[in-house]
Amino acid sequence: MKQAILTFMLIMLFLEAYPQMVKDVVINDTLIVKAKLLHKDNFKNGLDSWKVEQMPGGIVANTDGKLEITDVAGCTIWFKKQLEGPIMIQYDAYVIDQGGSQDRVSDLNCFWMAKDLENLNNIFANSEKRGGKFSNYDSLRLYYMGVGGHDNTKTRFRRYMGTGDRPLLPEHDLSEPKFLIQSNQITQIKIIAYKGIIQYYRDGNLIIDFYDHSPYTSGYFGFRTVNNHMTIDNFQVFRLAAAE
Repeated sequence: MKQAILTFMLIMLFLEAYPQMVKDVVINDTLIVKAKLLHKDNFKNGLDSWKVEQMPGGIVANTDGKLEITDVAGCTIWFKKQLEGPIMIQYDAYVIDQGGSQDRVSDLNCFWMAKDLENLNNIFANSEKRGGKFSNYDSLRLYYMGVGGHDNTKTRFRRYMGTGDRPLLPEHDLSEPKFLIQSNQITQIKIIAYKGIIQYYRDGNLIIDFYDHSPYTSGYFGFRTVNNHMTIDNFQVFRLAAAE
């Protein structure tokens, strides 16, 4: 009897965990893929998986089991593992507006598929040189999403080309309130990079749906902000594959 109960409990635990390991992801009306969990960080055990590049005056810390960013002049926090596509990235962000000195509602930003073309196998070779200053990232090849920039008046997506060029298409220059930051609440972010399809979702709403004819298929992910106070939690990376 005890063995039967133990077996039942193990099965229930497996069934509870399995949806987090492999799940269906709808990319568009005709494409559903399988997502398998590759990496996760709930920030309960410190920040060993992250590399901080930050201008003087800011602080990046593990606070109450979350990544807390208190920034003054610019900050990028890289996930140390290089990611190979197709992938999906998810995390929860919380932009704080409670009267603190850095509680500016702005710049819930990120980089993904980032590479330094001068150091293809080591994006951290120039970490000290970049130092968190935004213009120092122009030479990287990456995708960039800037949500609520310019004091929460602009949301913009750019494809950095690694040459200093980072064109802004008119359809990726957004200013309607529905595309801007809502402070003091959990915001769920989802990013998809699947065979040229580049998507950015916020709270389940698709904001960017871009097809890249020469997609960036590998590189690093980084949280990016400036003069901001926010927390990050429940970071996850999934491998995407065609459903059988």
